[in-house]
Amino acid sequence: MSRFEISETFYLDGRPLQILSGAIHYFRIPSGDWYQSLYNLKSLGFNTVETYVPWNFHEVIEDEYDFTGNKDIKRFIKIAEELGLYVIIRPSPYICAEWEFGGLPAWLLNYRYMRIRSSDESFIEKVAKYYDELFKILTPLQIDENGPIIMMQVENEYGSYGQDKEYLSRLKDLMLERGTTVPLFTSDGAWNQCLSAGSMIDQNILVTGNFGSRTHENFNNLKNFQEEYSKKWPLMCMEFWDGWFNRWGDEIIKRDTDDLINDVKIAIRDGHINLYMFHGGTNFGFWNGSSARGNTDLPQITSYDYDAPLDESGNPTDKYFALQNLVKNEKNDIQQRPPKYREFMEINNIEVTDQVSLFEILDDISIKTTSKYPQTMEEAGDGYGYFVYRTHIKRESHKENLRIIDARDRVHLFIDNKLEHVAYQDEIGAQIEVQLQNEQPQIDVLVENMGRVNYGHKLLSSTQRKGLGQGLMQDLHFVQNYEQFDIQFNKLRSKHFQKNYIKGTPSFHRYKFNLEETYDTYLDMQQFGKGVVLVNGHNIGRYWEIGPTLSLYISKSFLNVGENEIVIFETENKASSTINLKKSPITIDNKIDN
Repeated sequence: MSRFEISETFYLDGRPLQILSGAIHYFRIPSGDWYQSLYNLKSLGFNTVETYVPWNFHEVIEDEYDFTGNKDIKRFIKIAEELGLYVIIRPSPYICAEWEFGGLPAWLLNYRYMRIRSSDESFIEKVAKYYDELFKILTPLQIDENGPIIMMQVENEYGSYGQDKEYLSRLKDLMLERGTTVPLFTSDGAWNQCLSAGSMIDQNILVTGNFGSRTHENFNNLKNFQEEYSKKWPLMCMEFWDGWFNRWGDEIIKRDTDDLINDVKIAIRDGHINLYMFHGGTNFGFWNGSSARGNTDLPQITSYDYDAPLDESGNPTDKYFALQNLVKNEKNDIQQRPPKYREFMEINNIEVTDQVSLFEILDDISIKTTSKYPQTMEEAGDGYGYFVYRTHIKRESHKENLRIIDARDRVHLFIDNKLEHVAYQDEIGAQIEVQLQNEQPQIDVLVENMGRVNYGHKLLSSTQRKGLGQGLMQDLHFVQNYEQFDIQFNKLRSKHFQKNYIKGTPSFHRYKFNLEETYDTYLDMQQFGKGVVLVNGHNIGRYWEIGPTLSLYISKSFLNVGENEIVIFETENKASSTINLKKSPITIDNKIDN
């Protein structure tokens, strides 16, 4: 049994330990790829891995918990232990992390009078139930239980959100009551206002900072803040930003390697570091978050490459080797080894085999509810992805005015299966003039939740409730009586492709191919508009022609020896008769000919 302690530095079994850590999010990497990512971290010369734990990833539906397969955090921690890595766990209810709703479950939004991230007893009760399940896994893996976990976080960057100290104390107590014995910490922006609001220094909880530059200045801020409370603790950057995330429609953000190395050198000499990210990975499925800016939200892209030392697939970049050289020069007693690489394949002109319209199979692949007034995605389903709201109106004249009121985030309006209108964010609510051919036309509104905000005051905003809000207006009145279809992509089967393909409607396009060996690859999406991709049933994420990325990463963990199937759900009627698999990612800046 070992013991990890905090004094003027970190001590493991009475010996000083400098923490050299890298962030790897198990939830952004297929479980079959965890070993290589962790192996490459150890090979760099680092001794610790850090990960958040996203609550919504494990409790998508309230009271239904899943810690299996790609969600098996215990297995991730055990692999780290086998490789000789210590583990820092950040199990706070909120994680930010450019993750959907900052890790908070969408179903919390159904409790309209609950105040999240506060001492509101109704919120604490939900956290407590989740912690009952999570800490059954974490508690036995602590270092004083012969596991690798050396520290855990209470809350994440709370000083950038609130100052409810009772809330922080309640979270701490929940952790202690469930067997937490390793030291606890908070992490905040490294300036006084954030540290004062978000820290628990008066309760002897370690204070750490998050930054990626001005290392001397930020460490001095941490030191001075500690001294105000007569503390002399180790200085640690819990998130040393070595790159940045990207949003749809923006340019890809990079960080200069030399600039990074200069700041990391200072951090290694003066304190302790956790590189954020070491391996960024991918926002598979519908798990991307969104940045809040004014009245608009800016969803993050599927790739979470982050310009990190390992690229999206887990292969070393120039930053990796520059960091490895730095560690070797600064810490010549640390063992290093060559990293592992992933191999890539290219296959061109894979032909489409089947196509089917969404509206032909909507009943088969959805959870259907009915209501007089439209319900939100969270009320009528799991709160993620796509919904169809269907109603019928009575034609009063051949030319009518319709409006979609209070919908989020992107809508397609169809009348009798014909597309009439597409709108996104601020465009929603405009008057739509339509021609009505039938006496009682069918109206379908396809709504896409493009990702809830993951940071800032908008976490409390009603804008995070997704779907068709107030409803559809005909002339000056609201339409009533809706069927709501929560599309479940995992219900799609081969038999569904026997139904009709209606051009101009949202549709599924299936491509089949065989492999004798599996390798990683990138799916070229240059010929498509917008939607999501399923690889052998795995939702590998969203694509959008506005970029900056024009391909999707496919890990070989998702591929089979033998027959493989790629299904593309396309909403913009821009599908191609063939698809191509490439060895490198494609962006707006490096488009290739097909």
